[in-house]
Amino acid sequence: MILLNLYVMFFTIGIFGFGGGYAMLPLIFQRVQEFGQMSAQEFSNLVALSQVTPGPISVNAATYVGFNYAGFPGAAAATLGIATPSFILVIAVMSFMDKYYKNKGVQGVMNGIRPATVGLIASAVIFIGQTVIVNSKVLPLVALSEVFEYLNVLPFIMFICTIILIAKFKVSPIIIILVMGIIGAVLCG
Repeated sequence: MILLNLYVMFFTIGIFGFGGGYAMLPLIFQRVQEFGQMSAQEFSNLVALSQVTPGPISVNAATYVGFNYAGFPGAAAATLGIATPSFILVIAVMSFMDKYYKNKGVQGVMNGIRPATVGLIASAVIFIGQTVIVNSKVLPLVALSEVFEYLNVLPFIMFICTIILIAKFKVSPIIIILVMGIIGAVLCG
């Protein structure tokens, strides 16, 4: 029964998870909370692991959750669950889009989905950022001088350095992940 539950849970995430892996992360976290216990810190670790392993982040996250709950069969059920809707929808949409792409209604739907996708990705950034940068679950309203007591200083510095290295110096994300992983192992381990 757990395998069927994992398949159905990730199938529904795959259907409604517009915008790719990062947009699916809040859906995955919400459903994992309903399915069983996984702390925000454990989910943050799941996201980090999903990001450094090859493949789409949503498939990697599903595989991890499935394995966590039911071993290899759970990993297979969750992975198939999240991949099946994409496979079916891509085939259906491609035949539909060729015929109706210029239609104003279809264009309107696409224009509505884009901002929602950006919002889902932004919520994933806020959720993951909070578990990495801030010591508490929710940052209370405090004076600016008190903010530093809530910060995890080293992860915050690594976060800022990552943004600068990518935006200013165009350093490869692969190199950044490797270097930050080594720094984390040495200084945060």
